[in-house]
Amino acid sequence: MNIHIAKEKLAVNGFLDLEIDPELDLFAEIEKLKKEKNAVLLAHYYQDTDIQDVADYIGDSLGLAQQAKKTTADIIVFAGVHFMAETAKILNPTKKVLLPDLKAGCSLADSAPAPLFKAFKEKHPDHLVVSYINCTAEIKALSDIICTSGNAEKIIESIPADQPIIFAPDKNLGAYLNKKTGRNMLLWNGACVVHEIFSLEKIVKLKIRHPEAKLIAHPECEEAILNIADYIGSTTQLLKYTQTDAHSSYIVATETGILHQMQLNNPTKTFIPAPPNNNCACNDCPYMKLNTLEKIYLCMKYELPEIHMDETLRLQALKPMEIMMDISKAAGLIGG
Repeated sequence: MNIHIAKEKLAVNGFLDLEIDPELDLFAEIEKLKKEKNAVLLAHYYQDTDIQDVADYIGDSLGLAQQAKKTTADIIVFAGVHFMAETAKILNPTKKVLLPDLKAGCSLADSAPAPLFKAFKEKHPDHLVVSYINCTAEIKALSDIICTSGNAEKIIESIPADQPIIFAPDKNLGAYLNKKTGRNMLLWNGACVVHEIFSLEKIVKLKIRHPEAKLIAHPECEEAILNIADYIGSTTQLLKYTQTDAHSSYIVATETGILHQMQLNNPTKTFIPAPPNNNCACNDCPYMKLNTLEKIYLCMKYELPEIHMDETLRLQALKPMEIMMDISKAAGLIGG
């Protein structure tokens, strides 16, 4: 297809749906494009296994942000969701940041519209705003400090005990942190559809069928799931736990993409995806799974869709992120 026509089609559709030769070796072509364009491919743990296998770096929120900040590539291709690509752009204003599919959003980020959150914040002027990194650039700009699920406890503990806090946008992570830190943070009523859909009844039945298996869960899960979990942690922490723990079987209550890395790192262990309360056998993020090898190839070839950001907004969003990364660095935290 003519490049000019291809770019026109991309501009009209806003995402990559161009046809490509089905016999094309996408792995080889993506590797070739990386070298030709000095591009780096960052992938979240929740991406399809093929994307993880071709990525230069695989991680979760904090790890990806840190990698994006220190990359020497001219182009960052972000196989994740929109707020993650925004984060890469916030940290790399001079680099071209690409997102394979602009429709790859996030239910949690969408649960906190900036105008509504701004009005909420204005009603509590004495509160410090700590926002989970799974939010839009506009919410980051309205925040005092950003956190991830891996560093959130350290972030909260770094704030004086008498300082009132608004925590946004994830109410489940916020409630978990209140319980862990003894705080009484004011919580924004947002949640991740992937982590809210787990079925307590089905998980209990699964535990009965697999009494030898430990239940490990992400803190974005609802309290009822966390109450019966043997271990709670960020995606990176869950992965590390399965590598160091002596058990050989785990029920995993987070997005199923992480099971690929768990299995690669622990080939003799068994990993069972925790069941949701619908008819699916596993719990996939529909937004994460919009990215495909085909879209990544086309994204790199045509250098579209590109993430653009107003410089004033970028600088406002950068400040609370830099505070987070300074605290994380001081605490020796990697991954989030």
